[in-house]
Amino acid sequence: MATSGGHSDELDAIFKQKRLLRTQVRKTLKAMDPSLRSHQDNEIQNIILGAPWFKSSHRLCAYISCSALREVDTSKLLSHILQDPANGGRKLYVPRVEDKNSHMRMLNISRMDDLIANSMDILEPDPIDAEGNEREDVMQANEPVDLFLLPGLAFDKSGKRLGRGGGYYDNFLKNYQDLAKARNWEQPLFVALSYSEQILDEGVIPMTSSDVPVDALVSPAGVIPISAAALDRCS
Repeated sequence: MATSGGHSDELDAIFKQKRLLRTQVRKTLKAMDPSLRSHQDNEIQNIILGAPWFKSSHRLCAYISCSALREVDTSKLLSHILQDPANGGRKLYVPRVEDKNSHMRMLNISRMDDLIANSMDILEPDPIDAEGNEREDVMQANEPVDLFLLPGLAFDKSGKRLGRGGGYYDNFLKNYQDLAKARNWEQPLFVALSYSEQILDEGVIPMTSSDVPVDALVSPAGVIPISAAALDRCS
C-alpha cells in the first residue's frame, strides 16, 4: 500500500508541475509579438516543405492549427500536401476529437473544404464525406503512416513533449505505435512543430509512463533530430 501511495504522490507532483509549466508557457505565447509569430510560422513551414523526409512521406497525419491556441501554423503544409500535383498518391489524415475522455481519431481528407468548425471553433473533418461515405480512419488503413506532424505547448531537445493536458495525442500515438508493431510496420516519425519560445531546458518537463516522446523538433532555427530514427531520416 505504501508503494502505491508513494507512486500516487509522485504522479500528483508531476501533474502539478505540468500545470504550472502550462501556465508559464501560455503566458509566454500570449506575450509573443504577432509579427514574430507569423515570421516563425513561415520559417518552420518552409523548413518542413524543403525537407527530404517530408517530401518522401506518402501517408501523413497532421494537426490543423488553431490561432486561438497559438499553435504553430500548418495551413501552408496542409494545402501543399492536398494540392501539389507532384504529390500524387499522398494521403493526409487529420484529428477529430470524439469525446472528453482523450478519444481522438485521425480521418482522411482530400481538400480543406472537408473541414468543419466544432463547438470550440476548431476545424475538424466531418466523419461523413460529401458523397455520404464514412471517411477512412487511419487506424483502419491498410498501409502505414510515414510521418506525424504534432502540436504541443512545450518541448525539450531530448524529445519530451508537454501537451495541453487532455491526453488526446499521447493516447492516440501510443495506440498507433501498438498497431504498427502488431502489423510489423516501420514506426512513423513523430515530428513536433515549435516556436523558439516553446523549447525549454532539459529536465524542466516532467514525464510519466503514458507520455510519448517525439523523434524530432522543427523550430525556426531548423530541424533538431532526437531519436535514432530521426537521426537516420532527418540528418
